Amino acid sequence: MARSYWLVNSNRSEVRRFIKNRDNKDQFFQYMFVDYGKIVGVFGKEAPVMQRRTELKIDDARDEYKKLLSQGWRKTEEVWAENQ
Repeated sequence: MARSYWLVNSNRSEVRRFIKNRDNKDQFFQYMFVDYGKIVGVFGKEAPVMQRRTELKIDDARDEYKKLLSQGWRKTEEVWAENQ
C-alpha cells in the first residue's frame, strides 16, 4: 500500500490525506489523491469521515500541502487505525 501523508487543521475538525496514485496511466505526469475528511468524536479515537477526493498533479499537491502547513495545519499520523 502506498504511504499516505496526513494533515489536521488547528482546531482538529478536518483532515487531509495525500496519497500517490499508483494506477496512473499518464506517461508524463505523476498524480496524487487528496482526500478531505471531517473529524467526528474525539480525534484519534475514531476514524475521520472522508467526504471527497481530488486528483492533482504531484507538484500541485506539494504546493497544496505546503500552503496548508503555512496556514497552521499540522502533520499527523493515522492513529485511529491502531485503536481499532
